[in-house]
Amino acid sequence: MKFDSLGLSDSILKAISEKGYDQPTPIQAQAIPPVLEGKDVMAAAQTGTGKTAGFTLPILEILSKGQRAGANQARVLILTPTRELAAQIGESVDTYGKYLPLSSAVVFGGVKISPQMIKLRRGVDVLVATPGRLLDLYQQNAIRFKDLEILVLDEADRMLDMGFIHDIKKILALLPKSRQNLLFSATFSDDIRHLAKGLVNNPVEVSVTPPNSTVDLVEQWVCPVDKNRKSTVLSRLIIDKKWHQVLIFSRTKHGANKLTKLLESDGINAAAIHGNKSQGARTKALADFKAGNIRALVATDIAARGLDIDQLPQVVNFDLPNVPEDYIHRIGRTGRAGATGKAVSLVCADEFKLLADIENLIKQLIPRTELEGFSPVNKLPESRLNTKPAKLKKPKKVNPGHRDGQRSGELAAGHDHSGKPAGRNGQNQNQSGNRNKPASGNAPRRSRV
Repeated sequence: MKFDSLGLSDSILKAISEKGYDQPTPIQAQAIPPVLEGKDVMAAAQTGTGKTAGFTLPILEILSKGQRAGANQARVLILTPTRELAAQIGESVDTYGKYLPLSSAVVFGGVKISPQMIKLRRGVDVLVATPGRLLDLYQQNAIRFKDLEILVLDEADRMLDMGFIHDIKKILALLPKSRQNLLFSATFSDDIRHLAKGLVNNPVEVSVTPPNSTVDLVEQWVCPVDKNRKSTVLSRLIIDKKWHQVLIFSRTKHGANKLTKLLESDGINAAAIHGNKSQGARTKALADFKAGNIRALVATDIAARGLDIDQLPQVVNFDLPNVPEDYIHRIGRTGRAGATGKAVSLVCADEFKLLADIENLIKQLIPRTELEGFSPVNKLPESRLNTKPAKLKKPKKVNPGHRDGQRSGELAAGHDHSGKPAGRNGQNQNQSGNRNKPASGNAPRRSRV
């Protein structure tokens, strides 16, 4: 199948051709036709399958045949969980819509709101937004939705994981009832299907991979190592294996900063990217990494799904993620769109339970190879797959005192969700430093994006 058989205009086909593509990926081939027909779509695809173009291409085609948006209006709203993903989608819209007379805007928190308000005055055809900043703009009368034709929820599962469900519900209540809805997610979990019940109408379901499958083209392996020698092993691997571009995942923001300094001390150009970094710093670090000016980029999971780097050869899990599904999204940064890639996890004995959870999720044991001279003192236990049926999870209890929908203005003023003055790094002084771990029984907090 070729792109020219999908019903796209010559202007869009020209832009696609200039990017060097002529055949759609499976998710694009299955999603584009029903979107063009005006149907609601639920699409499940792992990262790196080209799903962003799976909705941007048909959306641009539909918009090219309609009237322009009015002042402070948007014809298409694309909601995303992170700044990086919002920026990536914005780039896709600009790339494939370069020969169309359409306008677009990308809005997210962490930057001044005034330029975004000015951009929206004339209205835009495509608005890409994170939920919190979108509600900020709505409250300041910078955006209205009377002209809205299409709503897209991208990385819907991640938005739920990050605690955006309250904001999403508020946004849905503001939108016109008559609209086309597109829901894109890595998996169709029970939570996603529950959300879809009040969102999509008679949707066409598209799924190009089994649930929670890892990218087939990614070569995975585990390097057992003691926790206190991980940074030394990482530097040795980067230098000895001559990795010129490596994406490294750290579990915490503090750990990412510390690891970056250690890599720099070993002569490896490195930068960190996480939620505490300003948007300017995050954008510069990512641009430098893509350009080859930075050899190692250290990231937390908050930015994982927004990183789109062509031909990324190597991913390293310096720490294993607490949520096993995040492992799939981490290694999905490499092996994208048919390219090959490698992913290594540095695992200490304390992380055995996390490793076992990951292996049971992907239903395979990951090969292990120790680095010569770094055999761990605390041996990593041998794994075995669990053949017992999974236990049903109990529903999460919601904290009645939780304040949802906090705005970036409150964060800027130095207050947390409880309304109490924040301590260092904008956190309540009574809370632990890791804000990504909600206390047992509490609803997840909406992340700062």
